[in-house]
Amino acid sequence: MNTTTLPLKNASGLSPKLMLCLAATWLVWGSTYLAIKIALVSLPPFFQMGSRFLVAGVLLAGWMRWRGAPWPSRRQWLHAVAVGGLMLGGGMGGTATAEQTVGSGLVVAFIAVMPLMIAGLNLFWGEKPTRLESLGIAFGLVGVLLLTQGQGFGASPAGLVAISVACASWAVGSVLSQRSLPLAPGAMGFASEMLAGGALLMGLSLVSGETLPSSIEPQALWAWAYLVVFGSLVAFNAYMVLLAEASAGLASSYSFVNPVIAMLLGVTLAGEHISGHEWLAAGVVLVGVVLLLMGRARR
Repeated sequence: MNTTTLPLKNASGLSPKLMLCLAATWLVWGSTYLAIKIALVSLPPFFQMGSRFLVAGVLLAGWMRWRGAPWPSRRQWLHAVAVGGLMLGGGMGGTATAEQTVGSGLVVAFIAVMPLMIAGLNLFWGEKPTRLESLGIAFGLVGVLLLTQGQGFGASPAGLVAISVACASWAVGSVLSQRSLPLAPGAMGFASEMLAGGALLMGLSLVSGETLPSSIEPQALWAWAYLVVFGSLVAFNAYMVLLAEASAGLASSYSFVNPVIAMLLGVTLAGEHISGHEWLAAGVVLVGVVLLLMGRARR
C-alpha cells in the first residue's frame, strides 16, 4: 500500500501553501499602494522606490547565494538592466510619482488594465486574442477612458501622464522578459531585476534633485519597511510559486483583486474620496480583466 503523504487541500482544491500565496498577492500587493502613499509623506518617489528595491534585492540575492544559486551571467545582467529599468524604474517610479497627486485607490484601478495592455503588445508576436479576450480588452479600454474623466485624474494631468507611462513601461518590460530578455532562473532573476531597477531609480532621484526632509516621519519608515519585506520579498516570491504550481489564470487573479483592496483601503484608512463615476469606471475595467483571464483559460 502506498503510504506517501499527499499535500493537504481545502474545499477549493488548493493546498494551504497556494492559499497563502494567493493571500500574499491579493492582500499584500493590494495594500502596497497605500503604503507608497504613506511613505511619500517623507520619502520622495524615486528615492523611496529605489532604496526599497535595492535593499530587497541585496537581501534576496544574498539569501540565494547562501543557498548555492549562481550569479546571473553577463547577458542575464544586461537583461535585468533593461527589464528592471522598464518595470521598476518606469513602472514603479511612475506609480509613486502619480500617487503624489492622485489617490492610491484610483492609481491601482488604472493599473488593473495592465493584463489588457500586455495582451495588446503580444499582437506583435502574432498572438491574436480570442473573441472573449477581445471583448475583455474592449471593456478595459472603455473603463480606462471613463476613469480618466473622473475627478481624481481630471484634476491631475501630471498624475495621469505618470501612471500612463508607468503602465506602458511595466507592460513592455513584462512582455520583453517573457519573449526576448529572459532573466536568471528563479528568485535570483528577481533579485537582479530589483538591484538593476533600484540603481536606476536612485540615479533618477539624484538627477531630479530629490532631497530628504530634516526629519522622517515614523509612519513613513514603517511603510517603507513594509514595502521592502512584504511588497518586494514576500509577495514577489509568492507570485513565483503561483506561476510554478498553479494555473496562469489563478496566478494573474491579483490583477482584479488588488484594485478592490486598494480602493477600500484608500477610502477607509486614508480618507480618500472616490466618486460613484470612478467606482463604475473601475468596475468596467475589472469586468474587462475577468473576461480576458477567462479567455486565456479557455485558450
